[in-house]
Amino acid sequence: MDDQVEPDGRVELTLLDHAPTEAEEELTWHERALCAQTDPEAFFPEKGGSTREAKKVCVSCEVRSECLEYALENDERFGIWGGLSERERRKLKRRAV
Repeated sequence: MDDQVEPDGRVELTLLDHAPTEAEEELTWHERALCAQTDPEAFFPEKGGSTREAKKVCVSCEVRSECLEYALENDERFGIWGGLSERERRKLKRRAV
């Protein structure tokens, strides 16, 4: 995956360039997510807390686009999902309308 973090903190998503393998299909996206292998508190920082560590994990996660799609479809209001904060997801939704 070649997702890019822009200097202003924006993240440019790149979709997967391959079909999922059989092994990848056997596990759900959230079971394959890198955040499942790290400290969950990093993805739900206190108000005003840093999101940097969580976003660094998201940049190299193979299921990032599925995660973001889930958060947008389910109106997740807290935490880092797909590399974006709740505020960034709101902006993304507004631009899509």
